[in-house]
Amino acid sequence: MEGIFILIAEDDADDRFLLQAAFEENGFKDRLHFVDNGVEVLEYLQSLLTTQDETKLPRFMLLDLNMPKKDGREVLKELKLHPELKKIPVVIFSTTNNEQEMRRCYELGANSYITKPNSFENLLKTVAALRSYWTHPTDMAV
Repeated sequence: MEGIFILIAEDDADDRFLLQAAFEENGFKDRLHFVDNGVEVLEYLQSLLTTQDETKLPRFMLLDLNMPKKDGREVLKELKLHPELKKIPVVIFSTTNNEQEMRRCYELGANSYITKPNSFENLLKTVAALRSYWTHPTDMAV
């Protein structure tokens, strides 16, 4: 069973490792691509657009807010202004658990906002729920 393509913008190496492990432990064969900062997010997505094949874009994206070079808010704003990239669902995945910050992200165009779980067990559940919500059962038959 082949997976889908998910872009993950996360600057913390431990969080990247835990996310990778959570997808694998759930049995998902998804292609995860990690970028370390906001500038890399935009450069990577622009490089995908040069193929002129929208199926190459990620199914959805996990975006950390607190990253170097360009933070998640700036990235979100730029993505949602871009004619092709604005179609990618963006899930904010952050330690910031602040209602005002959440509201701001939704105003900028975030599709969802999830506070990072505080245990690996909860991360497993979160990854399973995320993937289930942002994919369709027919995608699994590929």
